[in-house]
Parts: sequence; structure tokens; C-alpha cells
Amino acid sequence: MEAAFAAAIGVLCASGIYLLLCARVFPVILGITLFSYAINLFLLGMGRLSTGKPPVIAPGAQYADPVPQALVLTAIVIGFAMTAFTVVLALRSLAMTGSDHVNGDAIGESSSSNGGKATREQETLGA
Repeated sequence: MEAAFAAAIGVLCASGIYLLLCARVFPVILGITLFSYAINLFLLGMGRLSTGKPPVIAPGAQYADPVPQALVLTAIVIGFAMTAFTVVLALRSLAMTGSDHVNGDAIGESSSSNGGKATREQETLGA
């Protein structure tokens, strides 16, 4: 079971890092989300994988450690809020620049090939 758990964490980490290296905003957001899932699984695994143990201390019995579970629950809530914020920020950037590239440039353009034209963001801001 531990090998499958470690393999799942490895696949999530590798997929998350691969998506983080993309030049588009949505795959980067998915990469951050997958990487946070891998970290959550790692934190959960730190509490030792066990089944059938009571969650509360019983006389003479071993119990499941509640601290990693509390950490993961908190990380899930914070991760969801940050993902929602990042999606809204990406949509606002798409509306202002007209591109979903991480650096704000469309494919084949560079930031120096503007040709003196004002960008959509500068027009919106009144510059």
C-alpha cells in the first residue's frame, strides 16, 4: 500500500511540475492544484497509513494521529480559496490583455515588438 501511495504522490508531483512549465495560464493553475494535492497526500502520509484504528484514545489501543488530518483539512480549504482567486485573476488578465499566456504575450510576439501601440491594459487604464 505504501508503494502505491508513494507512486500516486510521485505522479501528482510530476504532472503538476509539467503543467507549471506550460506557457498558458489554465495549465499553470491546474499544475499548482495537482502539486497541492500531492503535498496534501504527503502530509496525510506523515501520520502513518493505518486502517481500523480508533480516532480517539481507547484504553490499551493505538490511535490515528489527528494532527496530519487537521493540517490537510486546513490546506484543502486554503488551496480551494487560492485556486478560486487565481482563476478570477487569470480571467481578469485575459480580459485586459486578450491573451492567456503567462508572460502576457501571444504566440510569436515578444514584449519589445509592440511597435509603439498601446496595449489593451494601457487603453483601459487611460495611459
